[in-house]
Amino acid sequence: MNIGHVEEEVGRLKEEIQRLGQQQPDGSYKVKFGVIFNDDRCANIFEALVGTLRAAKKRKVVTYDGEMLLQGVHDNVEITLFAPPAVADA
Repeated sequence: MNIGHVEEEVGRLKEEIQRLGQQQPDGSYKVKFGVIFNDDRCANIFEALVGTLRAAKKRKVVTYDGEMLLQGVHDNVEITLFAPPAVADA
């Protein structure tokens, strides 16, 4: 898989987490793995959701407990999309 494709998938993942998740006071978003996994739109977008999540975690875009998430077993694992970095006032 080429890097550009991975970046594109991670970008889409961020959009979907914002769509499906709950925004937190710090600007981050939280969503349970099962919500993303069982969402029809996500099923059509991501051919390898778990791989995309791992790539996003490696890039420090999201965080969650564990290495790999499995449907069913990890449906209640919370995925956190970090808030975008704050723009410092000049």
